[in-house]
Amino acid sequence: MLKESFRKYAPFKQINIPDRQWPNNVITKAPIWCSVDLRDGNQALVDPMNLEQKLEFFKALCDMGFKEIEIGFPSASETEYEICRKLIDDNLIPDDVAIQVLVQAREHLIRKTFEAVKGAKNVIVHFYNSTSTLQRKVVFHKDMDGITEIAVNGAKLIKELTENFAGDTNIRFEYSPESFSGTEPDNAISICSAVMEALGSTPENPVILNLPNTVEMCTPNTYADQIEYFIRNLPNRESAIISIHPHNDRGTGVAATELALLAGAERVEGTLFGNGERTGNLDIVTVGLNMYTQGVDPKLDFSNLPKYREIFERCTKMHINERQPYVGDLVFTAFSGSHQDAINKGFAYMKEHDSDMWEIPYLPIDPADVGRQYEPIIRINSQSGKGGAAFIMQNNFGYNLPKKMHPEFGALVQKVCDDEGRELTPKEVFKVFEDNYIDIHKRYSLLGHTVLENHGNDIMYFRGKLRISDGSASEQIIEGNGNGPIDAFCNAIKEIGVTGYEVIDYTEHAISSGSDSKAVAYIGLKTPEGKTIYGVGIHTNIFKASIKAVLCAINRDIIQKKA
Repeated sequence: MLKESFRKYAPFKQINIPDRQWPNNVITKAPIWCSVDLRDGNQALVDPMNLEQKLEFFKALCDMGFKEIEIGFPSASETEYEICRKLIDDNLIPDDVAIQVLVQAREHLIRKTFEAVKGAKNVIVHFYNSTSTLQRKVVFHKDMDGITEIAVNGAKLIKELTENFAGDTNIRFEYSPESFSGTEPDNAISICSAVMEALGSTPENPVILNLPNTVEMCTPNTYADQIEYFIRNLPNRESAIISIHPHNDRGTGVAATELALLAGAERVEGTLFGNGERTGNLDIVTVGLNMYTQGVDPKLDFSNLPKYREIFERCTKMHINERQPYVGDLVFTAFSGSHQDAINKGFAYMKEHDSDMWEIPYLPIDPADVGRQYEPIIRINSQSGKGGAAFIMQNNFGYNLPKKMHPEFGALVQKVCDDEGRELTPKEVFKVFEDNYIDIHKRYSLLGHTVLENHGNDIMYFRGKLRISDGSASEQIIEGNGNGPIDAFCNAIKEIGVTGYEVIDYTEHAISSGSDSKAVAYIGLKTPEGKTIYGVGIHTNIFKASIKAVLCAINRDIIQKKA
């Protein structure tokens, strides 16, 4: 039975480091990045990229700022050999970019690899062999001495070919004890030390020692322990650059990378958006932007992620999940009412305080920094609240609804969401606003008016013509005095029996600029029954907009009473 099947799995053996240092460290600078999209990423695709797609992807990686790019396994197939030669022969590699070529520690493959890179300016020859306990037992049937011999022989041949290599190519070395995380720590140190000696590594010409988490077998903290233990105990440490190559079998590739950097790793291999066998490689974009949100320059250009996402999805035919950090369609979108309200208040706070720091709840990064737009940050469905609808009205259409009006308008929007059973677009949210505040049945409408000010006692005099539509339309002259235009108007309509209303909230603002600028007024009225209802008025004259808002609120109250 499944509930008993867990017993066939042995727990991973921990490393005893009582004085481990990595938990106290902080990431303060970016590592050396190496993209393996064209090799690890490509081999994981159902339909591998063709030559044109690889070339486009390579250029995109260069544009992002990668200085080390693994382009493939040129000794493995003609397709892989072809991309290598195309890049070199057509002079498509920037002078400050090193191409990395992968090869097994086997003589005929190493020789073909050196043929493939002739004419390149900067090359990293990345050779490897599997070292894990399990692979030694199940695949190779060799002890550790036999595995070490394979690596050392490969290193000696690579050094010999490099010394005899024609041209001005700058060749650097990288060695990976594949399945490092499944290799006994002391055995990993021993084989890497032997490779360093065979290559003649020095502080001036260090070897890249790449320590792959080929299969995630443990929690990220244990991988960090492995990295710290390796670095502490590696002889001639100053002659090596410590690199990591995390995979994502346990879904913790990003965490393992960050902890490994705390443990002293200096270089990271991964792919854009984490594509790779089997459950994926490290997602470089996520790790880089995690640094960015902590005030650390990742040394890669993520300012136009939508562009690179489009290239990635088109070339690989892979789909980026809607919830993928930083790049997914919905990662900056809030449907929850409380989230929307907090985001809305965050934008208002930053504007009010003219802050240079990003301080928006629920948004760890400014979407604009990665080429995203603000429009989809708040989207409206049945889970949305009052703040979300208000944010849409302000951010998309320039209507800054007063805070006390938010619950009323939010409830109107939510009812439409419930009735439709789906999300509303911003245009549909605005349609709710129009239907309920602008395009409504007008029991009362003002046809014309005059306002006079009595300078002796600061009293305003209002006189106007009111159309009353109740079955049949009629017109009536209204007059009233008050301590302001709105007060005078309210007193005027009381004279014809429109009583019991009290202005309790009033705000206004411009909604356009220039010669055709308009103003919008929001009026909150207390009704005869004691509830609050809002009206909206729009006009080039702010006083007329205010009068229209009062009448809008009264008309809405009448409509609701009849409903």
